[in-house]
Order: sequence, then C-alpha cells, then structure tokens
Amino acid sequence: IFLSNCVLHETLQQVSRRQISSTVRRQLVNNVPDKQKLFQEANGIPVHLKGGVGDAVLYHATMGLTVLGTAYVIYELVKAALPQKKD
Repeated sequence: IFLSNCVLHETLQQVSRRQISSTVRRQLVNNVPDKQKLFQEANGIPVHLKGGVGDAVLYHATMGLTVLGTAYVIYELVKAALPQKKD
C-alpha cells in the first residue's frame, strides 16, 4: 500500500507540473515608460490625480466619505455628551 501511494504521489506531481495548454503565451506590452512620462510631467496636477478620471472619482468618493464619517462622529460625540433629560 505504501509503495502504491508513493507511485501515485509521484505520478500526480508529474501531471501537475505539465502545462495545461500547448499554446505560446502572448507577450505583454511594456507600458511602464509611458506611465513614467505621464506621472513625471510638470503640469500642476497632483500625482494622485494624474491617473485620469478613475483617480479623480476615487479621490472625491474618499473625501466625501471622510467628511460624512467625521460629521457622524461629531454628531455622536455631541449626543453622548449632552444626554436628553428624562421627564
């Protein structure tokens, strides 16, 4: 039983090492130099917004949630500091 388990284990290792497909992988285009030029331009735009519309949307959503969260925390602190009178 032990020998057959070892043989089975070795066979499974060999099968798992094989590539599933025989097609050649497509080479990816190197976009890093283009991105470096984009981010190093001196155009007055902050670096965290140079990525485009997606960066601007993410930035404004983050700022909006931060303002709302801060306002909610202040509201809860005031509510806790000034409890309602019981009649």
